[in-house]
Amino acid sequence: MALWEFVKDAGKSVFGKAEAATPPAPKDEKPTAQPADSASKAAAPSDTDRKVAALKAELRALGMDGSDVHLRLRGDTVILETKEASREQMEKLILAVGNIEGIANVEADLPEAETPPVFHTVQKGETLSAIAKEHLGSANKYHAIFEANRPMLSDPDKIYPGQVLRIPKDA
Repeated sequence: MALWEFVKDAGKSVFGKAEAATPPAPKDEKPTAQPADSASKAAAPSDTDRKVAALKAELRALGMDGSDVHLRLRGDTVILETKEASREQMEKLILAVGNIEGIANVEADLPEAETPPVFHTVQKGETLSAIAKEHLGSANKYHAIFEANRPMLSDPDKIYPGQVLRIPKDA
């Protein structure tokens, strides 16, 4: 498996607080007393389970939640496994989970290719046009970078420092 590094403190905030992950009881229901034994503790989702669920929800929101996409969380590293995704889909999955606040690394296997993927970490003050000029030779090719990073990008002007973008090789 290959490892990709991300800026842990940059990205979309999807984890929230532990309290936010637990919906409040309906007002007409009285809370039931919970025994303080180990069986009841085991039934409550762990912080890791809650974070994996939040990551999966983000992939669903982006329309990238294929049936065979499996995520595991080890500290601030996401282990991403899938057998059906194409190379382009895998690169987008890596970026979708890596550009989440609190994630520092993504570990995944990419399908074979002649060249490794080109990812670019956005620096303060950069624009898609500047990145396109650097990587693709023309500022006018910014739209190719925008399209290569859909659905994670919704607007070419909404990139942020620390965000990692996929640079298409066919632009």
